[in-house]
Amino acid sequence: MESIASAPGKIILFGEHAVVYNQPAIAAAVDKRATISIKKSQNKFTTLKSYDLDFEARLNTKDKTYELVTGKPGIIRYILEVLYQVHDHSPIDILLSMDFPVGSGLGSSAAVTVATLAALYGFHNKKFSKKTLARNAHFIEKKVQGVASPLDTSISTYAGLIYLGRDKKISRFNIDFKSTFIIGYTSRKRSTSKVVNQVSRLKDRNPDIINLVMETIGSVTEEAKLAILRDDKTKIGELMNINQGLLDSIGINSVELSKMIYRARKYGALGSKITGAGGGGSMIAYCPNRFGEVYHSLKKYDNAIKANVSDEGVALKIRA
Repeated sequence: MESIASAPGKIILFGEHAVVYNQPAIAAAVDKRATISIKKSQNKFTTLKSYDLDFEARLNTKDKTYELVTGKPGIIRYILEVLYQVHDHSPIDILLSMDFPVGSGLGSSAAVTVATLAALYGFHNKKFSKKTLARNAHFIEKKVQGVASPLDTSISTYAGLIYLGRDKKISRFNIDFKSTFIIGYTSRKRSTSKVVNQVSRLKDRNPDIINLVMETIGSVTEEAKLAILRDDKTKIGELMNINQGLLDSIGINSVELSKMIYRARKYGALGSKITGAGGGGSMIAYCPNRFGEVYHSLKKYDNAIKANVSDEGVALKIRA
């Protein structure tokens, strides 16, 4: 028997970092997925492999340690934590496949966490709801990162375009928001937990100022919610650019991402900003009118992919 689960990556349109401090955020699932396959091992140990990420490791699920065979599996901590919390420690073989880069701000840790949980539930024949899955995945991310918003794990579970309110309640936009975004990403990787902790320390040193920045980002997100409901493309782009200016003020940008952000605007993007933790990783460009020009300009500069908003959340199938 083989249990296979997949979950989508995401882009954050508005509210990253501020969402950690009880401000709202808007995010969308994209048609790039993480897939986890689990089956009983013929060996006496648990293995984790990924041909896409070029790594292999032997896992000790009881004490959350691993022996690396090859590669640099940065995502392994999330999988180990899931196994520690949910698995019975019997030997299994795990295969991870990725449609998008790890450590690029596209929710790879959340997608892998959600997919691993779903695949394990399927492997152990445990019934679950999406609500339970999203809650447990958020718990895993907090255990690994220390600080984590429920936004990423929620979007990987439910998909679509969602709004996360200050009360931590999630609502989906019941509109046909089928925009294609351009995602530009750099070769420079970064740790989400390190960037989140960097912002936390900045806030500790300057609480009045940073609290005000976070509240302003929250106000931008609320305005963006209304603009999306009105399909006001110009306003959406304008608010994305304002959001980016506020993210610049908390020091999470990089030279490479900044160049891509301004290059996208130069070639016709209505809005462009960091998506995710920053410090490297990815930016998104919203360009409903000059998509081709913006895509080719970013592709020439660095890495760029096209991503559609997706309504397909976590999916599980069992093969006999």
